[in-house]
Amino acid sequence: MRVSVDRTLCVGAGLCALTAPGVFDQDDEGVVTVLRSDPAGDDRPAAREAGMLCPSRAVRVVEADT
Repeated sequence: MRVSVDRTLCVGAGLCALTAPGVFDQDDEGVVTVLRSDPAGDDRPAAREAGMLCPSRAVRVVEADT
């Protein structure tokens, strides 16, 4: 799994940081930042959910076969 964000699309809703706090945070302006681009364990399902919940589609989660 690989997580990335497009900070230019972020509207600062904060659902990503609330849903997957081990993967996402927000900067001082409320824009999403990625803490872990390769989440593991319990962070993986939370990262998937955060990607689905993002209202601006700024969060991208790509499943990778490893």
